[in-house]
Amino acid sequence: MAATPIVAPGAPGIPARWTSSAKSGVGTALSAKSPLWFTISHGILNEIYYPRLDSACTRDMGLMITGPGGFFSEEKRDAVHTIEPFEDGVPAYRLVNTATDGFYRIEKRIITDPKRPALLQEITFAALKGSASDYHIYALLAPHLVNAGMGNTAWVGQHKGERMLFASGRGVSIAFASSLPWGACSAGYVGLSDGWQQLQNSGALDPDCQRAEDGNVALTGEIGFVAGKNTALLALGFGAEPEEAAEIALASLKDGFDAAAETYAGNWRKFQVDLEKLDRHAESGLNTYRVGTAVLASHLSVARPGAAVASLSIPWGFNKGDDDLGGYHLVWPRDLVETAGGFLAAGDARQALQILTYLRSIQQPDGHWPQNCWSTGTPYWPGIQMDECAFPLLLADALRRAGHLPRTKLDDFLAMIESAASYVVRNGPVTSEDRWEEDAGYSPFTLAVEIAALLAAADMLDACDKNEPANYLRETADCWNDQVERWTYVTGTDLCAKEGVDGYYVRIAPPDSAGAASPKDGFVPIKNRPPAETDKPAEAIISPDALALVRFGLRAGDDPRILNTIKAIDAELRCDLPQGPVWYRYTGDGYGEHEDGSPFDGTGQGRPWPLLVGERAHYELAAGRHGKAAELLETFERSAGVGGLLPEQVWDASDMPERELRLGAPSGSAMPLVWAHAEHIKLLRSLRDGTVFDMPPQGVERYIRRKIVSPFRTWRFNNKIRSIPAGKRLRVELAARGVVHWSSDKWLTVQDDKTAENALGVHLVDLAVAGLPPGSTIVFTFFWPEAGRWENVDFTVGIDPSDSR
Repeated sequence: MAATPIVAPGAPGIPARWTSSAKSGVGTALSAKSPLWFTISHGILNEIYYPRLDSACTRDMGLMITGPGGFFSEEKRDAVHTIEPFEDGVPAYRLVNTATDGFYRIEKRIITDPKRPALLQEITFAALKGSASDYHIYALLAPHLVNAGMGNTAWVGQHKGERMLFASGRGVSIAFASSLPWGACSAGYVGLSDGWQQLQNSGALDPDCQRAEDGNVALTGEIGFVAGKNTALLALGFGAEPEEAAEIALASLKDGFDAAAETYAGNWRKFQVDLEKLDRHAESGLNTYRVGTAVLASHLSVARPGAAVASLSIPWGFNKGDDDLGGYHLVWPRDLVETAGGFLAAGDARQALQILTYLRSIQQPDGHWPQNCWSTGTPYWPGIQMDECAFPLLLADALRRAGHLPRTKLDDFLAMIESAASYVVRNGPVTSEDRWEEDAGYSPFTLAVEIAALLAAADMLDACDKNEPANYLRETADCWNDQVERWTYVTGTDLCAKEGVDGYYVRIAPPDSAGAASPKDGFVPIKNRPPAETDKPAEAIISPDALALVRFGLRAGDDPRILNTIKAIDAELRCDLPQGPVWYRYTGDGYGEHEDGSPFDGTGQGRPWPLLVGERAHYELAAGRHGKAAELLETFERSAGVGGLLPEQVWDASDMPERELRLGAPSGSAMPLVWAHAEHIKLLRSLRDGTVFDMPPQGVERYIRRKIVSPFRTWRFNNKIRSIPAGKRLRVELAARGVVHWSSDKWLTVQDDKTAENALGVHLVDLAVAGLPPGSTIVFTFFWPEAGRWENVDFTVGIDPSDSR
């Protein structure tokens, strides 16, 4: 007689999916011996990351309960959940899941073992109706080893006489052990033969389902609760091989929960104790500051010190499969600099310096940073964003000005600074995409970051006795700053008439070499905006991004153009929610749920961003309205989800309980958003100090106090300007040595001006055209000495009557 098959039916299982991004807790042991990160949502564990914080190894792990008369309950769906940290600033959690039908209560304590890569859950089950012996409690684990649901193998096995649940795939293994012996166990394929299906269909696990190979698999084990033993310790060990994972799980069980928890909490107390005392308790009772500092630290890499991901979540993860490998657990240089700013505001300059050191290590040879990358530095998306290339310069200068990067250390970063500054001046001011990874053009936000970064880099170069390139960076910054309004400020639109303003800054203006944005200008389609919105004219695209001009010190908070833009922003983008006003990213944003609440799937409708409340509060503080900024801080905090975590977006329509969407509460986007927590920490620091913490001083001094303007305009092949104001010189910048062959009288007379190479490798020459009257036209071409050839194309630049500013 043939042996009973032990491989479960239904291979390879249904298509793999991730899970909810609405996290209520995130944590890690702050220990190099435990490269393990965990997330919690709906009262259960979600993604666990190992051995890097950008490699998810599980989908989720929750409990199922069966009882008399076909009773079946799943705690994540059929219970009310509460969560609280062990103490302020320690992301170890107590969870209570109480069945909505009143039959049971489950209490959990969750940590990672600081001594080894193991996750510990202490679980206590209490029957609220009937007796505990009436119920069977099963643990259901969905392995997604090495960031993928498919390609996993799971089985029920033993190690040193102990029954355990195993899974393996792509060089990573997990072993699931219990302090109370496992009862019935199974391994199956998700959606077809997993434990959930078995218990639903027959009320028991199938003893024949002992192995599931190369698919979307799940493990199920009955926790051996018996009379007098209603608490079990579950250990999930990780390793390269199953035997290693099993040894780790058993070692954690042997040491016990309390000893691990004390070391875990001690690591976090040590981290928190030396930080700035910005503690603040919200209406929920949570210390929002310590929640934020713990979120920042929980997103740091162990293997690559200084690396931090944007979020340990996958937006709308329940709708995402193996084709979305990155989620938000990637490094974005912009978010990373914002994270460093949060650490610096909290008083952890050592961590901010470590982030700068990591950024130096992943800088590309030409000076730019990847749009995003794995923690190893390997790029993920192929794009390049100019603000991400400039932000590290602002971080370096912030550290320098705070005394954490003296000359001796600044020299170590000099090559990074020069390379990044060179990349920005060569490739700016037009951005390939704005800060939301979308349109190309002139963006007020990107311009503000670029200009501020060039000024910061100039100061750092001066500190290293490199005065010539420093002067060039300032000259370029001045030139770009003069043209911010020409590029991004529109006048005479319908919205101007409606709101009674003469103009406002647009979100992004097309890279039209003619210069100023105008109502007729259109925008190229973007990946996150619905097709119906792609043809909106420039005048319709409003964004709070223009407030960056104040945040980075280029414009005063009471500048009339800023005040006009505020009116436009509030008219078009303000959303009044129960917690207060929250703002949308821009008109026509398509990154969010659909109108019916269904998840973003490449199109959708953008929802309000709490991050923008923090940015608006910083603007109000810069404008001298401390009270208004403090009010917005409360709005910011009231936008948090369960556990105090700040979401990327909040829901702005009527409640949809069936989709877990509630007015003013987190939507299905990323949560926590580390950038939002960094902004919150910086706002606490700014309010305490009475000034915007991360405002670079160079622009304030240069453009607001001294009102410096540029004497020239720059022509380059990637920025072919068509006109300059009367009285300005024309600077021509080239990538190679050349001769500018030019005339101002239709070639009746000709001048040849040779370029000279500056310290940053830019070949430039200033043409003496400042005396030409308005209406004149300069025509020019190039001779390339090294190639011995002419450009054979004529270029023209007109002389305008006055500056468009």
